[in-house]
Amino acid sequence: MSEPTTPGLPPSDPPPGDEDAQRRAAMVEAVASEVLWTNRYLGKSALDHRVLQALGTVPRHEFVPAGMRDQAYENRPLPIGHHQTISQPYIVAIMTDLLHPQPADRVLEIGTGCGYQAAVLATLVAKVYSIETVADLSAEAGERLRRLGYDNVELRQGDGYLGWPEHAPYDGIIVTAAAPELPEALVRQLRPGGRMAIPLGPRGGEQALYLVRKDEDGTVDRRMVLPVAFVPMVPGG
Repeated sequence: MSEPTTPGLPPSDPPPGDEDAQRRAAMVEAVASEVLWTNRYLGKSALDHRVLQALGTVPRHEFVPAGMRDQAYENRPLPIGHHQTISQPYIVAIMTDLLHPQPADRVLEIGTGCGYQAAVLATLVAKVYSIETVADLSAEAGERLRRLGYDNVELRQGDGYLGWPEHAPYDGIIVTAAAPELPEALVRQLRPGGRMAIPLGPRGGEQALYLVRKDEDGTVDRRMVLPVAFVPMVPGG
C-alpha cells in the first residue's frame, strides 16, 4: 500500500547528493502539511502549486546568517540582525498565495529584510518593488538578490508607510511587518481588483494576518486569515 501524499504538494525529486535541494523539498512538505492542518483558518487545504514550487526553488540558506545555514530549511523564522527576522516559510507561502500572483503582475513589498520574500515573489511575477527602512538590510538584500540573479526586483530604502507611489498602482502588496492599522497610502496604491496581505495589530499585542481586497469600484474589504506574530512596522527612512 502506497504512502498518502500531502494535498497541494508539487512533485519533487531532488538530484541525488544535492543536500540543499533535498532540504528544500522537506521544507516544502512541512509547509504543505501545516497548510492542511490550519485549513480551518485558511479556508483551503492546499496552496497554489506554483507558490510551493517557488519555495522549492529559492535557496533560503543564502538569505540567513552564515552561522544559521544549518537551520535555513526549518519551518520557522530566524533572526537576521537589526532586530528583524526572516519569516517562517509557512507564512511566506500563505502571504504569497493570498495575492493570487500572476506572471504579468507588479507587486510591492513593504519590509525587504534579507530579501527572501522578494525572491519568492520574483519567481512568480513580472516585477517586485521592495522597500526597507533599515539602510544596511536594504543594501545587503540588494547585493544578495543581484548575486543570485533576481534581476526583476527593484529596492529602495525608505518609509514603508508611504509606499512607492511612482510605480503604483500594484496588482498586489505584501507587508512583512505588523501595522497598528491599515496604511491609507498603501490602499491608494493598490489597483482596483488588487490584493494586499498585511499583519495588523498593536506593538506587543495580538496580531492577525488580513487579506485586503479592492473591488473594481474602489470598495475595500478585509478578511482576517489567521493569528500571527510579526515585528512591528515602523516609520522611517
